[in-house]
Amino acid sequence: MSNITPHRPPNRNLGFVLRWLFLSGCIAALMLLWHGLNTGADSSADSTGRRAITPRGDLVADEKSTIALFEQSRGSVVSIATRQWVEDVWTRNVFSVPQGTGSGMIWDGAGHVVTNYHVIRGASEATIRLADGRKFRAALVGASPENDIAVLKIGVSFKAPPPIPVGTSNDLKVGQRVFAIGNPFGLDWTLTTGIVSALDRTLPDEQGGAVEHLIQTDAAINPGNSGGPLLDSSGRLIGMNTMIYSPSGASAGIGFAVPVDKLMQIVPRIIQSGR
Repeated sequence: MSNITPHRPPNRNLGFVLRWLFLSGCIAALMLLWHGLNTGADSSADSTGRRAITPRGDLVADEKSTIALFEQSRGSVVSIATRQWVEDVWTRNVFSVPQGTGSGMIWDGAGHVVTNYHVIRGASEATIRLADGRKFRAALVGASPENDIAVLKIGVSFKAPPPIPVGTSNDLKVGQRVFAIGNPFGLDWTLTTGIVSALDRTLPDEQGGAVEHLIQTDAAINPGNSGGPLLDSSGRLIGMNTMIYSPSGASAGIGFAVPVDKLMQIVPRIIQSGR
């Protein structure tokens, strides 16, 4: 008897099945990976690649009150552009050149506009632009340089903008919210917000004197905001933005406003005396 073990041929059907199963598994894994990548990249896109819009929902109460405050006060804030007459030393010709820009606020129904004295200091003429786009040449009524307050007047006979409701500044508290509206760097009717940072500040002015009893705020105030209103959360006038403390010349979170109680003392006297 032979002791040689007979050779068994390989099962070709079994090998084919195993290869087919391996290939099918690879294809399925690739399809799952592709689907996952596309789903993770943009689960809201349709077959055209357009994104679905997610509803935002209602504004919160704080947003609604801020929007209402700005919309109610915007029309009472003005933009002021000043020009100066200069003489050419060679030709002796006199011509007008732009001097600067600032902000102001409607004070009453007679067309009086209150701003900072330094906004119009040295100017030969001033043009006031209302929120509705109308422009008026302004006349200087009078000023109080030591308090950095000036009063202009425009002839608004049709659709006169309303004055901002007047509040008080003697009862302000450090930490309460405030809102500033103005035209920083010529960017018209800009709203910024912050808090009362300190009270009763005294700062030197450009004439060597000092402006006293200022409100300090961290609401962003930049060149062009001068003369604009500082409002409380009820939309009442509590101060007039007047200066900033900044080594760079831009807002560093330390701004100052003339308190409204001082405005109420000085502005009527300027209007009555015309000086």
